[in-house]
Amino acid sequence: MEVLDSIFNFIKQRFHYGFDEITGYIMRRFLRTAMIVFSWFVVPYSRFTNIKVSRKKLPPIKSHLLEIPAVDLAKMIRTRKVTSGEVVEAYIERCKQVNPLINAIVQDRFEEALDEAREVDRLISLGLTTEEEMEENTPLLGVPVTVKESIAVKGLTNQAGRVFKTPQIAKSDAPVVEQIKRYGGIVLLVSNTPELCLMWETYNNVTGQTRNPYDLKRTPGGSSGGEAALLASGASLLGLTSDIGGSSRLPAMFSGIWGHKPTPYAVSFKGHHPTSDFPKWGDFFTIAPMTRYAKDLPLLLRCMVDPNGPKLTLDKEVTMSGIRFFFMDNDGPSGMMRPLSRDLHAAINRVANDFNAKRVNIRKMKWSLDISLSAMLTMKNIETIYHKTEEGQRPKTVCTETVKYFFGCSDSILPSVIFGHLQNFMKIIPNSRHKHLATIIEALKTEFKELLGNDGVFLYPTFPNTAHQHYRIYHKLLEPMYMAIFNTLGLPVTNCMIGLDRRRLPMGIQVVANPGQDHLCLAVAREIEKRYGGWVRPPSEESSRRPE
Repeated sequence: MEVLDSIFNFIKQRFHYGFDEITGYIMRRFLRTAMIVFSWFVVPYSRFTNIKVSRKKLPPIKSHLLEIPAVDLAKMIRTRKVTSGEVVEAYIERCKQVNPLINAIVQDRFEEALDEAREVDRLISLGLTTEEEMEENTPLLGVPVTVKESIAVKGLTNQAGRVFKTPQIAKSDAPVVEQIKRYGGIVLLVSNTPELCLMWETYNNVTGQTRNPYDLKRTPGGSSGGEAALLASGASLLGLTSDIGGSSRLPAMFSGIWGHKPTPYAVSFKGHHPTSDFPKWGDFFTIAPMTRYAKDLPLLLRCMVDPNGPKLTLDKEVTMSGIRFFFMDNDGPSGMMRPLSRDLHAAINRVANDFNAKRVNIRKMKWSLDISLSAMLTMKNIETIYHKTEEGQRPKTVCTETVKYFFGCSDSILPSVIFGHLQNFMKIIPNSRHKHLATIIEALKTEFKELLGNDGVFLYPTFPNTAHQHYRIYHKLLEPMYMAIFNTLGLPVTNCMIGLDRRRLPMGIQVVANPGQDHLCLAVAREIEKRYGGWVRPPSEESSRRPE
Protein backbone atom coordinates (compact mmCIF):
# COMPACT_ATOMS: atom_id res chain seq x y z
CA MET A 1 0.00 0.00 0.00
CA GLU A 2 2.86 2.37 0.91
CA VAL A 3 4.54 1.58 -2.43
CA LEU A 4 1.39 2.57 -4.36
CA ASP A 5 1.12 5.79 -2.36
CA SER A 6 4.78 6.57 -3.16
CA ILE A 7 4.23 6.00 -6.88
CA PHE A 8 1.19 8.31 -6.98
CA ASN A 9 3.04 10.98 -4.98
CA PHE A 10 5.94 10.85 -7.45
CA ILE A 11 3.60 11.28 -10.44
CA LYS A 12 1.80 14.11 -8.68
CA GLN A 13 5.04 15.99 -8.00
CA ARG A 14 6.61 15.27 -11.38
CA PHE A 15 3.62 15.99 -13.63
CA HIS A 16 1.51 18.20 -11.34
CA TYR A 17 -1.48 15.85 -11.60
CA GLY A 18 -3.69 15.35 -8.58
CA PHE A 19 -4.08 11.88 -7.10
CA ASP A 20 -7.77 11.82 -7.98
CA GLU A 21 -7.15 12.81 -11.61
CA ILE A 22 -4.52 10.09 -12.06
CA THR A 23 -6.48 7.24 -10.54
CA GLY A 24 -9.75 8.41 -12.09
CA TYR A 25 -8.24 8.57 -15.55
CA ILE A 26 -6.60 5.13 -15.23
CA MET A 27 -9.77 3.51 -13.94
CA ARG A 28 -11.96 5.07 -16.62
CA ARG A 29 -9.71 4.03 -19.47
CA PHE A 30 -9.29 0.51 -18.09
CA LEU A 31 -12.99 -0.08 -17.50
CA ARG A 32 -14.17 1.39 -20.78
CA THR A 33 -11.60 -0.75 -22.62
CA ALA A 34 -12.73 -3.80 -20.66
CA MET A 35 -16.34 -3.19 -21.70
CA ILE A 36 -15.30 -3.06 -25.37
CA VAL A 37 -13.38 -6.33 -25.02
CA PHE A 38 -16.31 -7.95 -23.20
CA SER A 39 -18.61 -7.02 -26.07
CA TRP A 40 -16.52 -9.13 -28.47
CA PHE A 41 -17.55 -12.21 -26.52
CA VAL A 42 -20.90 -11.19 -25.04
CA VAL A 43 -22.71 -10.17 -28.24
CA PRO A 44 -22.02 -13.43 -30.15
CA TYR A 45 -22.86 -15.47 -27.04
CA SER A 46 -26.12 -13.55 -26.59
CA ARG A 47 -27.08 -14.21 -30.20
CA PHE A 48 -26.27 -17.90 -29.86
CA THR A 49 -28.31 -18.40 -26.67
CA ASN A 50 -31.27 -16.54 -28.17
CA ILE A 51 -31.55 -18.97 -31.06
CA LYS A 52 -33.54 -21.35 -28.85
CA VAL A 53 -35.70 -18.67 -27.25
CA SER A 54 -39.34 -18.86 -28.29
CA ARG A 55 -40.74 -16.19 -30.59
CA LYS A 56 -44.14 -16.64 -28.98
CA LYS A 57 -46.07 -13.76 -27.47
CA LEU A 58 -48.05 -13.77 -24.25
CA PRO A 59 -51.69 -14.87 -24.16
CA PRO A 60 -54.01 -11.84 -24.22
CA ILE A 61 -55.36 -10.40 -20.97
CA LYS A 62 -59.05 -11.28 -20.92
CA SER A 63 -60.19 -10.63 -17.36
CA HIS A 64 -61.04 -6.98 -16.67
CA LEU A 65 -60.03 -7.57 -13.03
CA LEU A 66 -56.40 -7.74 -14.11
CA GLU A 67 -56.37 -4.14 -15.33
CA ILE A 68 -57.78 -2.37 -12.29
CA PRO A 69 -55.28 -0.44 -10.11
CA ALA A 70 -54.91 -1.70 -6.54
CA VAL A 71 -56.34 1.51 -5.08
CA ASP A 72 -59.59 0.94 -6.97
CA LEU A 73 -59.58 -2.84 -6.59
CA ALA A 74 -59.27 -2.62 -2.80
CA LYS A 75 -62.26 -0.27 -2.69
CA MET A 76 -64.30 -2.62 -4.90
CA ILE A 77 -63.52 -5.51 -2.54
CA ARG A 78 -64.47 -3.46 0.54
CA THR A 79 -67.76 -2.38 -1.05
CA ARG A 80 -68.55 -5.95 -2.25
CA LYS A 81 -68.58 -5.02 -5.93
CA VAL A 82 -66.16 -7.87 -6.45
CA THR A 83 -64.89 -10.61 -4.17
CA SER A 84 -61.28 -11.15 -3.16
CA GLY A 85 -61.71 -14.75 -4.26
CA GLU A 86 -62.53 -13.66 -7.81
CA VAL A 87 -59.54 -11.32 -7.91
CA VAL A 88 -57.05 -13.83 -6.51
CA GLU A 89 -58.35 -16.55 -8.81
CA ALA A 90 -57.94 -14.26 -11.85
CA TYR A 91 -54.32 -13.50 -10.93
CA ILE A 92 -53.52 -17.14 -10.28
CA GLU A 93 -54.90 -18.07 -13.68
CA ARG A 94 -52.85 -15.32 -15.33
CA CYS A 95 -49.69 -16.50 -13.55
CA LYS A 96 -50.26 -20.00 -14.89
CA GLN A 97 -50.76 -18.63 -18.41
CA VAL A 98 -47.64 -16.48 -18.63
CA ASN A 99 -45.06 -18.20 -16.44
CA PRO A 100 -44.19 -20.94 -18.98
CA LEU A 101 -43.05 -18.09 -21.24
CA ILE A 102 -41.46 -15.57 -18.85
CA ASN A 103 -40.21 -18.01 -16.16
CA ALA A 104 -40.61 -15.60 -13.26
CA ILE A 105 -42.09 -17.74 -10.46
CA VAL A 106 -39.85 -19.60 -8.02
CA GLN A 107 -42.55 -20.99 -5.71
CA ASP A 108 -46.24 -20.26 -5.29
CA ARG A 109 -48.79 -20.53 -2.51
CA PHE A 110 -51.88 -20.40 -4.68
CA GLU A 111 -54.07 -22.72 -2.59
CA GLU A 112 -53.29 -20.90 0.63
CA ALA A 113 -53.93 -17.55 -1.08
CA LEU A 114 -57.35 -18.71 -2.27
CA ASP A 115 -58.25 -19.86 1.25
CA GLU A 116 -57.18 -16.46 2.62
CA ALA A 117 -59.22 -14.65 -0.03
CA ARG A 118 -62.34 -16.65 0.85
CA GLU A 119 -61.82 -15.80 4.51
CA VAL A 120 -61.58 -12.11 3.61
CA ASP A 121 -64.86 -12.35 1.72
CA ARG A 122 -66.49 -14.11 4.66
CA LEU A 123 -65.40 -11.41 7.11
CA ILE A 124 -66.55 -8.61 4.82
CA SER A 125 -69.93 -10.27 4.36
CA LEU A 126 -70.47 -10.28 8.14
CA GLY A 127 -70.41 -6.47 8.12
CA LEU A 128 -68.60 -6.23 11.44
CA THR A 129 -66.24 -3.54 10.15
CA THR A 130 -67.20 -0.39 8.30
CA GLU A 131 -65.75 0.48 4.91
CA GLU A 132 -63.98 3.46 6.47
CA GLU A 133 -62.38 1.28 9.14
CA MET A 134 -61.21 -1.23 6.55
CA GLU A 135 -59.70 1.54 4.42
CA GLU A 136 -57.87 2.93 7.45
CA ASN A 137 -56.69 -0.31 9.07
CA THR A 138 -56.47 -2.80 6.21
CA PRO A 139 -56.11 -0.77 2.97
CA LEU A 140 -54.82 -3.82 1.07
CA LEU A 141 -57.58 -6.14 2.24
CA GLY A 142 -58.06 -8.94 -0.27
CA VAL A 143 -55.53 -7.59 -2.81
CA PRO A 144 -52.89 -10.03 -4.16
CA VAL A 145 -49.19 -9.21 -3.70
CA THR A 146 -46.08 -10.93 -5.08
CA VAL A 147 -42.66 -10.93 -3.42
CA LYS A 148 -39.07 -11.17 -4.63
CA GLU A 149 -37.68 -14.52 -3.51
CA SER A 150 -34.78 -12.88 -1.65
CA ILE A 151 -37.34 -11.43 0.82
CA ALA A 152 -38.47 -13.96 3.43
CA VAL A 153 -42.03 -15.28 3.16
CA LYS A 154 -42.74 -17.90 5.81
CA GLY A 155 -42.91 -21.41 4.36
CA LEU A 156 -41.49 -20.47 0.96
CA THR A 157 -38.01 -20.77 -0.49
CA ASN A 158 -35.63 -17.96 0.49
CA GLN A 159 -32.17 -18.58 -0.96
CA ALA A 160 -31.84 -15.82 -3.57
CA GLY A 161 -31.03 -18.14 -6.46
CA ARG A 162 -28.21 -20.00 -4.67
CA VAL A 163 -27.79 -23.72 -5.22
CA PHE A 164 -28.24 -25.62 -1.94
CA LYS A 165 -28.54 -29.37 -1.45
CA THR A 166 -31.31 -28.70 1.04
CA PRO A 167 -33.83 -26.00 0.06
CA GLN A 168 -33.64 -22.97 2.34
CA ILE A 169 -37.18 -22.28 3.57
CA ALA A 170 -38.04 -19.07 5.40
CA LYS A 171 -39.05 -19.82 9.01
CA SER A 172 -40.70 -16.44 9.46
CA ASP A 173 -41.83 -13.46 7.41
CA ALA A 174 -39.56 -10.48 6.81
CA PRO A 175 -40.91 -7.46 8.78
CA VAL A 176 -42.14 -5.83 5.57
CA VAL A 177 -44.04 -8.99 4.60
CA GLU A 178 -45.58 -9.09 8.07
CA GLN A 179 -46.82 -5.56 7.54
CA ILE A 180 -48.26 -6.31 4.11
CA LYS A 181 -50.21 -9.23 5.57
CA ARG A 182 -51.33 -7.15 8.55
CA TYR A 183 -52.71 -4.55 6.16
CA GLY A 184 -54.70 -7.23 4.36
CA GLY A 185 -52.48 -8.14 1.41
CA ILE A 186 -52.53 -11.73 0.18
CA VAL A 187 -49.15 -13.13 -0.86
CA LEU A 188 -49.34 -15.25 -4.01
CA LEU A 189 -45.75 -16.32 -4.65
CA VAL A 190 -42.03 -15.52 -4.59
CA SER A 191 -40.36 -14.45 -7.84
CA ASN A 192 -37.03 -15.03 -9.53
CA THR A 193 -33.81 -13.14 -8.86
CA PRO A 194 -30.18 -13.55 -9.94
CA GLU A 195 -27.96 -15.40 -7.48
CA LEU A 196 -27.63 -13.23 -4.36
CA CYS A 197 -29.10 -10.29 -6.33
CA LEU A 198 -25.65 -9.57 -7.77
CA MET A 199 -26.57 -8.76 -11.37
CA TRP A 200 -28.80 -6.47 -13.43
CA GLU A 201 -29.94 -9.59 -15.35
CA THR A 202 -32.24 -12.19 -13.77
CA TYR A 203 -30.95 -15.75 -14.05
CA ASN A 204 -29.51 -18.39 -11.74
CA ASN A 205 -28.75 -22.11 -11.65
CA VAL A 206 -31.89 -22.99 -9.69
CA THR A 207 -34.83 -21.41 -11.52
CA GLY A 208 -33.12 -20.37 -14.74
CA GLN A 209 -33.58 -17.22 -16.79
CA THR A 210 -36.49 -14.79 -16.59
CA ARG A 211 -37.62 -13.21 -19.87
CA ASN A 212 -39.10 -9.83 -20.76
CA PRO A 213 -42.83 -9.98 -21.63
CA TYR A 214 -42.36 -7.36 -24.38
CA ASP A 215 -39.82 -9.56 -26.16
CA LEU A 216 -38.80 -12.96 -24.80
CA LYS A 217 -35.34 -12.59 -26.35
CA ARG A 218 -34.69 -9.63 -24.05
CA THR A 219 -34.07 -9.29 -20.34
CA PRO A 220 -36.47 -7.72 -17.84
CA GLY A 221 -33.37 -6.51 -16.00
CA GLY A 222 -32.34 -7.37 -12.47
CA SER A 223 -32.14 -8.10 -9.77
CA SER A 224 -35.92 -7.74 -9.37
CA GLY A 225 -36.58 -9.08 -12.86
CA GLY A 226 -39.05 -11.74 -11.75
CA GLU A 227 -41.32 -9.17 -10.12
CA ALA A 228 -41.07 -6.79 -13.07
CA ALA A 229 -41.91 -9.49 -15.61
CA LEU A 230 -44.98 -10.58 -13.65
CA LEU A 231 -46.22 -7.02 -13.16
CA ALA A 232 -45.76 -6.12 -16.82
CA SER A 233 -47.49 -9.33 -17.91
CA GLY A 234 -50.62 -8.54 -15.95
CA ALA A 235 -49.85 -11.44 -13.58
CA SER A 236 -49.19 -9.22 -10.57
CA LEU A 237 -50.36 -5.84 -9.35
CA LEU A 238 -48.17 -5.02 -6.36
CA GLY A 239 -44.62 -6.29 -5.81
CA LEU A 240 -42.07 -6.24 -2.99
CA THR A 241 -38.54 -5.88 -4.38
CA SER A 242 -35.15 -4.63 -3.19
CA ASP A 243 -32.66 -2.04 -4.42
CA ILE A 244 -28.95 -1.49 -3.79
CA GLY A 245 -27.78 -0.30 -7.19
CA GLY A 246 -30.91 0.04 -9.31
CA SER A 247 -32.24 -3.48 -8.64
CA SER A 248 -35.81 -2.20 -8.55
CA ARG A 249 -35.54 0.70 -11.00
CA LEU A 250 -33.84 -1.02 -13.97
CA PRO A 251 -36.39 -3.89 -14.14
CA ALA A 252 -39.15 -1.30 -13.79
CA MET A 253 -37.77 0.63 -16.75
CA PHE A 254 -37.15 -2.43 -18.94
CA SER A 255 -40.67 -3.68 -18.19
CA GLY A 256 -42.60 -0.42 -18.45
CA ILE A 257 -43.76 -0.13 -14.84
CA TRP A 258 -42.95 1.83 -11.66
CA GLY A 259 -40.23 1.17 -9.09
CA HIS A 260 -39.37 3.37 -6.12
CA LYS A 261 -36.22 3.34 -3.97
CA PRO A 262 -37.35 4.87 -0.65
CA THR A 263 -35.42 7.12 1.71
CA PRO A 264 -32.87 4.97 3.59
CA TYR A 265 -34.30 3.16 6.66
CA ALA A 266 -37.87 4.25 5.85
CA VAL A 267 -38.57 0.56 5.11
CA SER A 268 -37.04 -2.25 7.18
CA PHE A 269 -34.35 -4.15 5.27
CA LYS A 270 -34.37 -7.12 7.65
CA GLY A 271 -35.35 -10.56 6.40
CA HIS A 272 -33.53 -10.24 3.09
CA HIS A 273 -30.76 -12.30 1.48
CA PRO A 274 -28.12 -11.16 0.84
CA THR A 275 -27.61 -9.00 3.90
CA SER A 276 -24.76 -7.54 5.93
CA ASP A 277 -24.05 -6.51 9.50
CA PHE A 278 -22.06 -3.54 8.19
CA PRO A 279 -23.30 -0.50 10.20
CA LYS A 280 -24.09 1.54 7.08
CA TRP A 281 -25.71 -1.28 5.06
CA GLY A 282 -29.08 0.45 5.24
CA ASP A 283 -27.59 3.64 3.79
CA PHE A 284 -27.35 1.85 0.45
CA PHE A 285 -29.77 -1.09 0.57
CA THR A 286 -33.55 -1.01 0.93
CA ILE A 287 -36.60 -3.12 0.29
CA ALA A 288 -38.65 -1.28 -2.34
CA PRO A 289 -42.18 -1.15 -3.80
CA MET A 290 -42.86 -1.92 -7.45
CA THR A 291 -46.27 -1.45 -9.09
CA ARG A 292 -47.93 -1.59 -12.49
CA TYR A 293 -49.70 1.72 -11.89
CA ALA A 294 -48.09 4.86 -10.45
CA LYS A 295 -51.18 5.66 -8.41
CA ASP A 296 -50.57 2.47 -6.40
CA LEU A 297 -47.05 3.38 -5.26
CA PRO A 298 -48.16 5.59 -2.31
CA LEU A 299 -50.62 2.92 -1.16
CA LEU A 300 -48.03 0.14 -1.19
CA LEU A 301 -45.24 2.24 0.31
CA ARG A 302 -47.54 3.43 3.10
CA CYS A 303 -48.09 -0.22 4.05
CA MET A 304 -44.36 -0.95 3.91
CA VAL A 305 -42.88 1.91 5.96
CA ASP A 306 -41.14 0.95 9.19
CA PRO A 307 -42.97 2.49 12.17
CA ASN A 308 -39.56 3.06 13.78
CA GLY A 309 -37.92 4.54 10.69
CA PRO A 310 -37.86 8.07 9.25
CA LYS A 311 -41.33 9.53 8.87
CA LEU A 312 -42.56 10.00 5.30
CA THR A 313 -45.33 12.47 4.52
CA LEU A 314 -46.97 10.34 1.84
CA ASP A 315 -50.39 11.95 2.31
CA LYS A 316 -49.08 15.49 1.86
CA GLU A 317 -50.86 17.42 -0.86
CA VAL A 318 -48.58 18.28 -3.78
CA THR A 319 -49.20 20.42 -6.85
CA MET A 320 -46.94 20.45 -9.89
CA SER A 321 -46.78 24.22 -9.74
CA GLY A 322 -45.28 23.92 -6.27
CA ILE A 323 -42.38 21.75 -7.44
CA ARG A 324 -39.11 23.01 -8.91
CA PHE A 325 -37.74 20.74 -11.65
CA PHE A 326 -34.08 20.22 -12.65
CA PHE A 327 -32.56 17.75 -15.07
CA MET A 328 -29.48 16.27 -16.73
CA ASP A 329 -29.47 13.79 -19.59
CA ASN A 330 -25.92 12.48 -19.07
CA ASP A 331 -23.37 11.98 -16.31
CA GLY A 332 -21.42 15.12 -17.10
CA PRO A 333 -17.88 15.18 -18.47
CA SER A 334 -16.80 11.71 -17.26
CA GLY A 335 -17.15 9.99 -20.62
CA MET A 336 -17.79 6.77 -18.72
CA MET A 337 -21.42 5.94 -19.35
CA ARG A 338 -22.84 5.44 -22.82
CA PRO A 339 -24.89 8.29 -24.27
CA LEU A 340 -28.64 7.81 -24.44
CA SER A 341 -30.25 6.13 -27.40
CA ARG A 342 -31.87 8.55 -29.85
CA ASP A 343 -35.43 7.69 -28.77
CA LEU A 344 -34.62 7.82 -25.08
CA HIS A 345 -32.78 11.12 -25.41
CA ALA A 346 -35.76 12.65 -27.20
CA ALA A 347 -38.23 11.26 -24.65
CA ILE A 348 -36.31 12.49 -21.60
CA ASN A 349 -35.84 15.94 -23.06
CA ARG A 350 -39.54 16.04 -23.93
CA VAL A 351 -40.43 15.26 -20.31
CA ALA A 352 -37.98 17.89 -19.05
CA ASN A 353 -39.48 20.45 -21.44
CA ASP A 354 -43.06 19.56 -20.51
CA PHE A 355 -42.29 20.13 -16.82
CA ASN A 356 -40.24 23.28 -17.50
CA ALA A 357 -37.21 21.65 -15.90
CA LYS A 358 -34.02 23.68 -15.64
CA ARG A 359 -30.96 22.01 -17.14
CA VAL A 360 -28.16 21.89 -14.57
CA ASN A 361 -24.55 20.75 -14.71
CA ILE A 362 -23.68 18.92 -11.52
CA ARG A 363 -20.04 18.32 -12.35
CA LYS A 364 -19.41 15.93 -9.49
CA MET A 365 -21.78 13.44 -11.15
CA LYS A 366 -18.76 12.45 -13.24
CA TRP A 367 -17.55 10.61 -10.13
CA SER A 368 -20.66 8.36 -10.02
CA LEU A 369 -18.74 5.21 -10.88
CA ASP A 370 -15.75 5.89 -8.64
CA ILE A 371 -17.66 6.81 -5.52
CA SER A 372 -20.33 4.11 -5.91
CA LEU A 373 -17.81 1.30 -6.36
CA SER A 374 -15.65 2.58 -3.52
CA ALA A 375 -18.60 2.90 -1.13
CA MET A 376 -20.28 -0.41 -1.93
CA LEU A 377 -17.31 -2.74 -2.48
CA THR A 378 -15.55 -1.67 0.72
CA MET A 379 -18.52 -2.67 2.90
CA LYS A 380 -17.60 -5.63 5.09
CA ASN A 381 -19.45 -8.87 5.81
CA ILE A 382 -21.77 -8.79 2.82
CA GLU A 383 -23.30 -12.20 2.28
CA THR A 384 -21.62 -13.87 -0.72
CA ILE A 385 -20.96 -17.42 -1.87
CA TYR A 386 -17.67 -17.12 0.05
CA HIS A 387 -19.16 -15.62 3.21
CA LYS A 388 -22.01 -17.98 4.06
CA THR A 389 -21.86 -21.70 3.23
CA GLU A 390 -24.45 -24.44 3.63
CA GLU A 391 -24.08 -26.38 6.85
CA GLY A 392 -21.59 -29.21 6.49
CA GLN A 393 -19.97 -27.73 3.38
CA ARG A 394 -16.42 -26.39 3.24
CA PRO A 395 -16.06 -22.62 2.69
CA LYS A 396 -15.41 -21.62 -0.92
CA THR A 397 -12.26 -19.76 -1.94
CA VAL A 398 -12.08 -17.16 -4.70
CA CYS A 399 -9.37 -18.86 -6.75
CA THR A 400 -10.83 -22.36 -6.50
CA GLU A 401 -14.33 -21.21 -7.38
CA THR A 402 -13.03 -19.23 -10.36
CA VAL A 403 -11.26 -22.28 -11.77
CA LYS A 404 -14.36 -24.42 -11.19
CA TYR A 405 -16.53 -21.85 -12.98
CA PHE A 406 -14.40 -21.76 -16.12
CA PHE A 407 -14.37 -25.56 -16.22
CA GLY A 408 -18.15 -25.65 -15.89
CA CYS A 409 -18.07 -27.19 -12.40
CA SER A 410 -19.33 -24.30 -10.25
CA ASP A 411 -22.86 -24.10 -8.86
CA SER A 412 -22.73 -20.30 -9.10
CA ILE A 413 -23.14 -17.75 -11.88
CA LEU A 414 -20.30 -15.47 -13.01
CA PRO A 415 -21.22 -12.33 -10.98
CA SER A 416 -21.18 -14.32 -7.73
CA VAL A 417 -17.77 -15.77 -8.59
CA ILE A 418 -16.09 -12.51 -9.58
CA PHE A 419 -17.58 -10.50 -6.70
CA GLY A 420 -14.81 -11.89 -4.49
CA HIS A 421 -12.20 -10.62 -6.96
CA LEU A 422 -13.77 -7.15 -6.94
CA GLN A 423 -13.66 -7.03 -3.15
CA ASN A 424 -10.00 -8.09 -3.19
CA PHE A 425 -9.22 -5.47 -5.84
CA MET A 426 -10.68 -2.76 -3.65
CA LYS A 427 -8.31 -3.76 -0.85
CA ILE A 428 -5.23 -2.85 -2.89
CA ILE A 429 -6.44 0.67 -3.64
CA PRO A 430 -4.78 3.11 -1.21
CA ASN A 431 -6.89 4.27 1.71
CA SER A 432 -6.18 7.85 0.71
CA ARG A 433 -8.15 7.21 -2.48
CA HIS A 434 -11.20 5.95 -0.59
CA LYS A 435 -11.01 8.89 1.82
CA HIS A 436 -10.89 11.32 -1.08
CA LEU A 437 -13.94 9.71 -2.70
CA ALA A 438 -15.78 9.85 0.64
CA THR A 439 -15.30 13.63 0.66
CA ILE A 440 -16.80 13.81 -2.85
CA ILE A 441 -19.83 11.85 -1.65
CA GLU A 442 -20.42 14.32 1.17
CA ALA A 443 -19.93 17.29 -1.15
CA LEU A 444 -22.40 15.85 -3.66
CA LYS A 445 -24.96 15.19 -0.92
CA THR A 446 -24.65 18.81 0.13
CA GLU A 447 -25.03 20.02 -3.46
CA PHE A 448 -28.26 18.05 -3.94
CA LYS A 449 -29.56 19.16 -0.56
CA GLU A 450 -29.06 22.81 -1.47
CA LEU A 451 -30.33 22.42 -5.04
CA LEU A 452 -33.54 20.51 -4.32
CA GLY A 453 -34.47 21.67 -0.83
CA ASN A 454 -37.89 20.40 0.21
CA ASP A 455 -39.69 21.32 -3.02
CA GLY A 456 -37.39 20.23 -5.85
CA VAL A 457 -36.93 17.11 -7.96
CA PHE A 458 -34.16 16.04 -10.31
CA LEU A 459 -34.91 14.24 -13.59
CA TYR A 460 -32.17 11.85 -14.73
CA PRO A 461 -31.86 8.82 -17.04
CA THR A 462 -32.46 5.38 -15.56
CA PHE A 463 -30.35 3.62 -18.21
CA PRO A 464 -29.07 4.74 -21.64
CA ASN A 465 -31.06 2.22 -23.70
CA THR A 466 -34.19 0.11 -23.51
CA ALA A 467 -34.20 -3.62 -22.71
CA HIS A 468 -31.35 -5.41 -24.47
CA GLN A 469 -30.98 -9.08 -25.34
CA HIS A 470 -30.02 -11.51 -22.61
CA TYR A 471 -26.51 -11.27 -21.09
CA ARG A 472 -25.61 -8.02 -22.87
CA ILE A 473 -25.44 -6.26 -19.52
CA TYR A 474 -21.96 -7.78 -19.24
CA HIS A 475 -20.52 -5.19 -21.58
CA LYS A 476 -22.69 -2.42 -20.11
CA LEU A 477 -21.65 -2.79 -16.49
CA LEU A 478 -20.78 0.89 -16.16
CA GLU A 479 -24.23 2.17 -17.15
CA PRO A 480 -26.06 1.09 -13.94
CA MET A 481 -24.15 3.90 -12.25
CA TYR A 482 -26.93 6.14 -13.60
CA MET A 483 -28.92 4.48 -10.79
CA ALA A 484 -26.35 3.38 -8.19
CA ILE A 485 -25.25 6.95 -7.55
CA PHE A 486 -28.53 7.62 -5.73
CA ASN A 487 -28.02 4.61 -3.43
CA THR A 488 -24.59 6.04 -2.66
CA LEU A 489 -26.11 9.45 -1.89
CA GLY A 490 -29.08 8.06 0.03
CA LEU A 491 -31.72 9.84 -2.05
CA PRO A 492 -35.25 8.55 -2.75
CA VAL A 493 -35.87 7.98 -6.46
CA THR A 494 -38.64 6.61 -8.69
CA ASN A 495 -38.40 5.07 -12.14
CA CYS A 496 -41.29 6.33 -14.28
CA MET A 497 -42.61 4.88 -17.53
CA ILE A 498 -42.55 7.56 -20.28
CA GLY A 499 -43.58 5.65 -23.41
CA LEU A 500 -42.33 3.10 -25.94
CA ASP A 501 -39.42 3.45 -28.33
CA ARG A 502 -39.48 2.53 -32.02
CA ARG A 503 -39.05 -1.17 -31.12
CA ARG A 504 -42.13 -0.92 -28.89
CA LEU A 505 -39.96 -1.33 -25.79
CA PRO A 506 -40.60 0.69 -22.60
CA MET A 507 -38.59 3.81 -21.78
CA GLY A 508 -38.06 5.26 -18.31
CA ILE A 509 -36.77 8.24 -16.38
CA GLN A 510 -35.71 8.69 -12.74
CA VAL A 511 -37.30 11.29 -10.48
CA VAL A 512 -35.05 12.10 -7.52
CA ALA A 513 -35.71 14.11 -4.34
CA ASN A 514 -33.99 14.83 -1.05
CA PRO A 515 -34.28 12.35 1.86
CA GLY A 516 -37.74 12.29 3.36
CA GLN A 517 -39.29 13.90 0.28
CA ASP A 518 -40.52 10.64 -1.27
CA HIS A 519 -43.96 12.19 -1.71
CA LEU A 520 -42.53 14.55 -4.34
CA CYS A 521 -41.20 11.62 -6.41
CA LEU A 522 -44.52 9.80 -6.16
CA ALA A 523 -46.56 12.90 -7.04
CA VAL A 524 -44.47 13.49 -10.16
CA ALA A 525 -44.78 9.79 -11.04
CA ARG A 526 -48.58 10.04 -10.92
CA GLU A 527 -48.50 13.15 -13.09
CA ILE A 528 -46.23 11.41 -15.61
CA GLU A 529 -48.66 8.50 -15.72
CA LYS A 530 -51.51 10.91 -16.46
CA ARG A 531 -49.59 12.73 -19.20
CA TYR A 532 -47.92 9.82 -20.99
CA GLY A 533 -50.25 6.90 -20.34
CA GLY A 534 -48.20 4.61 -18.11
CA TRP A 535 -48.17 0.83 -18.49
CA VAL A 536 -48.91 -0.55 -21.96
CA ARG A 537 -50.04 -4.13 -22.54
CA PRO A 538 -47.17 -6.27 -23.87
CA PRO A 539 -47.67 -7.76 -27.35
CA SER A 540 -50.00 -10.76 -27.24
CA GLU A 541 -50.96 -13.60 -29.55
CA GLU A 542 -54.25 -11.86 -30.20
CA SER A 543 -52.70 -8.50 -31.10
CA SER A 544 -50.18 -10.13 -33.46
CA ARG A 545 -53.05 -11.76 -35.40
CA ARG A 546 -55.07 -8.56 -35.55
CA PRO A 547 -54.97 -6.94 -39.04
CA GLU A 548 -53.29 -3.54 -39.36
